[in-house]
Amino acid sequence: MRNNWTYGAAALAAIVAWAGAAAAPQYGANGFDSAGMDRAVRPGDDFFRFANGHWLDTHTIPADKPAVTLRLEMTDRTEMRLRDMMETAAAKAGHRPSDLEGKVGAFYRAFMDEERINSLGAKPIEPELNDVRAAKTRDDLAALMGRNNSDFEGSLFNIFIDADLKNPKRYAVYLSQSGLGLPDRDYYLNPEFAAAKAKYQAYVAQLLKLANWPDAAAQAGNVVEFETRIAAASWTKAQQRDLDAVYNPVAAAKLERFAPGFSWSRFLADAGLSRVERVIVAEKTAFPKLAAIYAQTPVETIRAWSAFHIADNAAPYLAQPFADAWFDMHEKTLAGQQQQRARWKRAVTAVAGSDFLVGDRFGSFGTMGFGAGELYTTRYFGPEAKAKIEALVANLKAAYRLRIANLDWMSPQTKTEALKKLDTYMIKVGYPDHPRDYSGLAIADDDLTGDVKRAAAFDWAFYVNRSFGPVDKSDWTMTPQTNDAYNGTLRDIVFPAGILQAPVFDPDADPAYNYGAVGGIIGHELTHGFDDEGRKIDAAGALRDWWTRDDARKFEARAKMLEAQYSSFQPLPGVHVNGDLTMGENIADLGGLTLALDAYHASLRGKPAPVVDGLTGDQRVFLGWAQAWRGKVTDDFVKRQVVSDPHSPRQFRVNGVVRNIDAWYAAFGVTPDDKLYVAPANRVHIW
Repeated sequence: MRNNWTYGAAALAAIVAWAGAAAAPQYGANGFDSAGMDRAVRPGDDFFRFANGHWLDTHTIPADKPAVTLRLEMTDRTEMRLRDMMETAAAKAGHRPSDLEGKVGAFYRAFMDEERINSLGAKPIEPELNDVRAAKTRDDLAALMGRNNSDFEGSLFNIFIDADLKNPKRYAVYLSQSGLGLPDRDYYLNPEFAAAKAKYQAYVAQLLKLANWPDAAAQAGNVVEFETRIAAASWTKAQQRDLDAVYNPVAAAKLERFAPGFSWSRFLADAGLSRVERVIVAEKTAFPKLAAIYAQTPVETIRAWSAFHIADNAAPYLAQPFADAWFDMHEKTLAGQQQQRARWKRAVTAVAGSDFLVGDRFGSFGTMGFGAGELYTTRYFGPEAKAKIEALVANLKAAYRLRIANLDWMSPQTKTEALKKLDTYMIKVGYPDHPRDYSGLAIADDDLTGDVKRAAAFDWAFYVNRSFGPVDKSDWTMTPQTNDAYNGTLRDIVFPAGILQAPVFDPDADPAYNYGAVGGIIGHELTHGFDDEGRKIDAAGALRDWWTRDDARKFEARAKMLEAQYSSFQPLPGVHVNGDLTMGENIADLGGLTLALDAYHASLRGKPAPVVDGLTGDQRVFLGWAQAWRGKVTDDFVKRQVVSDPHSPRQFRVNGVVRNIDAWYAAFGVTPDDKLYVAPANRVHIW
């Protein structure tokens, strides 16, 4: 790699002045970390490494994690705060407390009572296993699957409740494919994952043996073969991104005819949904195939499959042999994490939850996430920070309005609809306006699996009972302590307190850095409402493609150019990014950083940007984005990510974006000699 830089005159002067300055302390008053950069790398060759290279070289992945990133450091800080909060609560909580703080403390104490948990072995899941043993028919087993949202049972189909995409003032029940214990169908069908699949079969046998299930080894083979057939009939992640394709209303009474071979009535009844008259089926063509596979599979195999998934779902809360086996499969084999997290960290996850976008059941099932979040934000998220982030959000919305109005490829008709939708967006910051009421939830400090099941049943009852009324537009899907953000079906963009902390957002940092870091993330979420999926939801929140055909063709042509760029990226030799799967997130990354730069310019109100540490305002915006994605992950994590995660690996969330933004070339003097250079005609400009 070349170490000399080639810049335009203005850029060169700025960088020379900065390079001669003393390195600022990491995350100093200006927010960015100049000491963690690699100034020997040309920005135009590898901007991710230019911004982060020294940090990458001097940080190693902890044994108890599959990655080391700035975002994970933020999560660690939040985790420590939650631990302090929970241990304080646990010290004064009663055996069966009645107040919120006491319940959080007792739940935490129950998880930390390792001696008691180890003494119980498989006893905590005996009631569920006995129900499986007593199930005489496939219909009986289908009924048990209906408990998936409120107990440890697995299911061939997922059930969730959300706003109806064709009638957004009301809720709907959605059904989607499920049934796999590995992260994606590719793990069963792609020879590249043969070793992981073999390890998984051994894990199935191990858990069945721990659960005292007969013929564990033979049944494990049957279970994996059953799941392999399910995988072959399942849709890919890319297929599931088409909102039109996954919106298929079916009368509940006609499900038996639509997908015969599975007892839909008993499944819905045990889910507490016997009153539901209509459901939305996602993977329409897969459902009949999955039901047929179920009908053809021996009852003994389905029993073993059910027993295994009960043990797998409950394992993190059970005796050490279960918990160790779960770690070895899910976190070591599938993510490359070498060491199990400390028990207190797992206790925090069990009580407060984790990022629901990650997809792991542990941390998203049976928690008191919103209760813990209420206690957390009372202590750690003040009104001053909320006011500053709300001002930044307002500037981003204004920047987006101008960009939409000035787009050269969008027709006036579509622009009118886009601006109308933009005006409807709600930006939710910090924490929900209305706390979740946990007064009806019973928690005991000596019944961990009972606490988990009661918390799950409490959550599910909340969503089921609410589903018969009007949509609550103030609702949050993500807990306040989560280090993430999302664009929801309510036309809401949610930024929890967990992500609104340094280094992604520091109310006292340089505004340019904040715009690049948190502003880019906010812009990312905002553009999701207008991407290849978002364009199918109109200003009323209804599923309706409001674009003209000509606009759609122009958008898709540009998106295809971006897809081709990303599909050429290789995070590991021979391992390619899936440009189709990641398209929506890549478009959002590109749009988010573009909006952040515009919003920063607008915030200057016509005044020139100050030079800070020898860096121009634009340079600091780009560095803010690049350093927000600072981090590295294990190879196993990358292999799982590229087949199951719609987000690109982090280095391409930087390099893949900046190379398409003209201002980046001007800011850093990037020329055709640089590796990331893209000719102007080939740069993708969408927003």
